[in-house]
Amino acid sequence: MSMVQETIRVAAPLRAVYGRWTRFEDFPRFMEGVEEVRQVDDRLCHWRTRVAGVTREFDTEIVDQLPDERISWRTVGGDVRQKGVVSFQRLDEEHTRVSLAMDVEPQGIVEKAGDALGFLEERVRGDLQRFKRYVEDEAEGADEGWRGRLRPADAPPAMGEPVTPGSEDSPEPERPGPYPGPLPDDPHGAPHV
Repeated sequence: MSMVQETIRVAAPLRAVYGRWTRFEDFPRFMEGVEEVRQVDDRLCHWRTRVAGVTREFDTEIVDQLPDERISWRTVGGDVRQKGVVSFQRLDEEHTRVSLAMDVEPQGIVEKAGDALGFLEERVRGDLQRFKRYVEDEAEGADEGWRGRLRPADAPPAMGEPVTPGSEDSPEPERPGPYPGPLPDDPHGAPHV
């Protein structure tokens, strides 16, 4: 898997920035190659993408969502393998830092070559720039998106992941560094920085 980490400063209040990110069905407005995102329920989204002429469909599951702080996800179905976490940090009344960390497994020769050339980092950087414009240009009167709390303990285990008895009572791990903790394949494991 390839790790991508990007951060951007958005000229909008934390609540507005977080709320805009939770409007998953709007992702095609700023994410290159994303044709559709359909939210199935509070945890599950179905994606259709088209990159380099290849259409893929897959599902992502939100593993952890803490309003105004972080959202982590992992793929659970389809032919795309990724996991990630996006965090939100209030800088002042009118500015928010958005940090994104993703592990992506390139599929096929074209994606592996593109990954080696840094295309994934460029795409993620571009997506964050477009998200910044999307929020800043339409900040007035924007609805707030979904503000519910989803916990890792409530998420069903990923295929092949062992179930740990009593894990629902475990305290949340410490989250040092710029990225807010474990990527979602191991919500109770050691934080990634």
